[in-house]
Amino acid sequence: MEAAVKQLFRWMPFIFGIGFIAPLVAQSLAYWDIEAPFGLSRIYFGLLIGAPWGLYAVWRGRWI
Repeated sequence: MEAAVKQLFRWMPFIFGIGFIAPLVAQSLAYWDIEAPFGLSRIYFGLLIGAPWGLYAVWRGRWI
């Protein structure tokens, strides 16, 4: 059980990236009535930003 919780917390930045940052980007684009580039949907564009940023945070151990 302890190992499962450690793995969950290890991947928490990625989960935060797809669960919070991606919808925040999509809602920000919608609020300001900005279309996502390349004909993408807003949420997909948000996922293209949030998921890699979360993986970067997992890999480096920090957000910046």
